[in-house]
Amino acid sequence: MLADFFKDLGLIEKYGSGIQRILNYFNAENLPVPEFKNISDGFMVTVYTGSFSKLGDKLGDKLGDKLGDNQLLILATLKNKPTISLSKLSKIVGISQTAIEKNIQKLKEFRVLKRIGPAKGGHWEVID
Repeated sequence: MLADFFKDLGLIEKYGSGIQRILNYFNAENLPVPEFKNISDGFMVTVYTGSFSKLGDKLGDKLGDKLGDNQLLILATLKNKPTISLSKLSKIVGISQTAIEKNIQKLKEFRVLKRIGPAKGGHWEVID
């Protein structure tokens, strides 16, 4: 009943489209697909770090500190799609564009990420 109200207001697209959108994002970025399980009062989603955990281990040794999960996901995404926009990166990581910009600034300070070329037409390079 509440879902019908939100759909009528245009606040939700359609029933059940969120899980498919999550799966599409992960597949598009070549990341391990999350696992969905029914539990007693709802469901649980497990997101595997998979392909970017090795990158984080390597960079963690280089930096002396482990990078945060958001930073690892940013690096993994930029490694696969170096020309992605910050707004698309924000949707994939699940944080605001401002938070993306702050994390990118930290990654640049750590010297594990650099920008090649201009804001429009350039690309990101993950430094090993």
